[in-house]
Amino acid sequence: MLPTLKLSRSKIELFLDCPRCYWLDAHKINSRPAPMPYTINSAIDFLLKREFDECRHNDLEHYLIKKYKIDAKPYNGEKMDEWRHNFTGVQHQHASSGFLVFGAVDDVWVNSLGELMVVDYKATGAREHRIYDSYKRQMEVYQWLLRQNGYKVSSTGYFLFAKVNKEKKFDNGQLNFDLYLEPCLGDSSWVEEAIVAARQCYNAKSKPAVSQECTYCNYVAAAK
Repeated sequence: MLPTLKLSRSKIELFLDCPRCYWLDAHKINSRPAPMPYTINSAIDFLLKREFDECRHNDLEHYLIKKYKIDAKPYNGEKMDEWRHNFTGVQHQHASSGFLVFGAVDDVWVNSLGELMVVDYKATGAREHRIYDSYKRQMEVYQWLLRQNGYKVSSTGYFLFAKVNKEKKFDNGQLNFDLYLEPCLGDSSWVEEAIVAARQCYNAKSKPAVSQECTYCNYVAAAK
């Protein structure tokens, strides 16, 4: 039996960024250097999940949802732990490409219409928090995956930013973060085409040409 070909949300983003880097990574020839671990981001992620889980399991209204007047509450479905696990996530066996597509969500809320709402946590020390194009694509992949699993999904998701409050400096030995909720209207119509194109790239007998836009490819070319 042939091994299942898996395609994560992050590998879709890698393919969109540079087909050559994706091909080299997928064929286990060479991968981009791993980024430095962001332990503060991981800690904030852990704390936010724990906080929303308390509301989820006790049917409580979270103060941020109330503050921003959002029609939602944390979704308490039986698959939440699976959906948030990095090596399982929300999965879909994509027939036309043969890929098992998956992605791990940070959180899922549900509105009064029964629609699931994707929520992603972001930590930042920047002066202004913003939703980058890659963030939006990340949310759209999650929305697509949930729809493929038969769920009603709202096109509106949310990014929960935890931003360092630099004005307070170290307030009595404590570092303060301010929390902001930003809505994001997703459009996952591009996802299907991207998955099929990623499979075509994977099937190619040789690696794609160097992209002039790829920092990594150009660094390697310059080093040679």
